[in-house]
Amino acid sequence: MARLRKFVAYRNIERPYTRISKFKTKSFIKTTRNIKIVRFNTGNLKKRFPYSYHLISKQSLQIRDNALESARQVCNRLLEKNLGTSAYCMQLRTYPFHILRENPLASGAGADRFSTGMQKSFGKPIGSAAQIKEGQKLFTVSVEKQNLSLAKEALNRARKKLPGSYTIQLTENK
Repeated sequence: MARLRKFVAYRNIERPYTRISKFKTKSFIKTTRNIKIVRFNTGNLKKRFPYSYHLISKQSLQIRDNALESARQVCNRLLEKNLGTSAYCMQLRTYPFHILRENPLASGAGADRFSTGMQKSFGKPIGSAAQIKEGQKLFTVSVEKQNLSLAKEALNRARKKLPGSYTIQLTENK
């Protein structure tokens, strides 16, 4: 299996030149990769909790879907293990729409014979990413008052899995 390229190459927000159409000739990208995020909402979705913590981005950047899934798993694991599924509600509030492309360049003996260089450099889809703007909420965890410190710790662990810098903000739901 091919190794993932470092995300420094895709971190900056670029124009999403990734039109997908039901008419194949009008599509710029013919196929898309499956998104690795398993679920966007976990916990007790029917109950209304009095407090919510939000993970808010301090800068504009792109986040790959596998980083979002990793942060979601870490956050959900801590909450589910300590509180159970009925004592919290967690939402992942972004969706990785942006399709990442890579122009593979051949290297080695005889690579110049079958390499196109930058002649047809649009690139093949290699994954997807969410484009995050400054001040946008990524995760929301809603809990009761006695579980506030655990929810903050869960978002703090999720923050360490994501590129960029984030703040954790508490709001009271009325």
